[in-house]
Amino acid sequence: MSHSAGLADYRTALTTPGARGPVLSALVGRLPIAMVGLSMLLYVQRATGSFAIAGLVSAGSLVGVAVGSVAQGRIMDRVGPTRPLLITSAVFTAFVALGVLAIESHASTFVLVTLGFAIGTTEPMIGSASRAMWTRLLPPGSARNAALAYESISMEVFFILGPALAGLLVAMPWAGTGVVAASACMVAGGVSFALMPTVRTFRPDRAQVSGTGPLGALAAPGMRTVALAAMGFGVTIGFIEVAVPAAATHAGNAPVGGLLLGLWSVSSVVFGVLYGVRPWPRAMSLRLPVLLGGFALTTLVLAIPTSLIGLGVALLLVGTLITPQATAHSAAIELVAPKGTATEAFGWVITAVTLGLALGQSVSGYLVENVSLTSSYFAASAAGLLFAGIVYARRDTVVDMHTAPSVREPALV
Repeated sequence: MSHSAGLADYRTALTTPGARGPVLSALVGRLPIAMVGLSMLLYVQRATGSFAIAGLVSAGSLVGVAVGSVAQGRIMDRVGPTRPLLITSAVFTAFVALGVLAIESHASTFVLVTLGFAIGTTEPMIGSASRAMWTRLLPPGSARNAALAYESISMEVFFILGPALAGLLVAMPWAGTGVVAASACMVAGGVSFALMPTVRTFRPDRAQVSGTGPLGALAAPGMRTVALAAMGFGVTIGFIEVAVPAAATHAGNAPVGGLLLGLWSVSSVVFGVLYGVRPWPRAMSLRLPVLLGGFALTTLVLAIPTSLIGLGVALLLVGTLITPQATAHSAAIELVAPKGTATEAFGWVITAVTLGLALGQSVSGYLVENVSLTSSYFAASAAGLLFAGIVYARRDTVVDMHTAPSVREPALV
């Protein structure tokens, strides 16, 4: 199977009959993906005056997303995406409303964290459903690869826009404006996507899904390898997402921290499009560890600059390998996920990245506060290389299980 995608393939994928409506709906629904959590964190901090409480609520939301992405994905693979998206959109709306009421009434930290977890768990997983849609809409080939690359690239754009919009809306007269706006956008996109004919008429093959057992998508050894690659990716980013704003704060210019992180997303999107045309290495079993290892090594560049301008230039360099990894994860799922588990498989990638982010951020926070800024960059590199080594050791599991009989039986590798 080809893993490259020419620029014409992007056009072919996005103009496929039945794709336009879901693509536009998914754009609306996923725009606030990096906005809901940050808006909630800023809202809680404004209401309570405590970053500690806000951080706990944010952590609860992240754990909720990690749990919900897999659970929702597994359900969608069994009954289709329409009903789960409609139900979660309704429940998510209710929990957001309860969260706002709890914050406004100065509820206890336990209540706020619990509601944060509930909000994260019920966020409609439009991204997983959208990615899985392409595996049904397009046959294997360059057009499908372009569609999966588009999914990764669009996510990067949202990770640039989301935090920026959250920062703007928290300055409104009511600090909860960002939470409500982001939630409304997510629900509108989720409901619209769920009701599109292409999505609504899908009927999964339950026989395929029931054959995967309780582990679901993780029944495949290669799927576990992809999840490890995604976690290593998340851990490395988590370290940097704390260290860079801390560097800006130490330099006496805290607001620049968010702008600096936006720089590596810009280079990620630009390079991601070019990389999709001619990805390297060609073999997916090598692509996963090589991209992660290369990303981990380039993070060492962040320890060199002595000014924020220099740090910005370094982030542009480091960011080039972000989208290629996300695209590789999507393409690898095509090979290693058991039939009928595409949505859940994408959910496991989201979960792995989310847990990695939480781990990297927590350790990085300790290092920045108690050791040094540069120690966080070195730790990010070491953690990424460790995960890359594990993924490389498991490279033989990353094979096309749909054509290789020897790896069809689940094995605890």
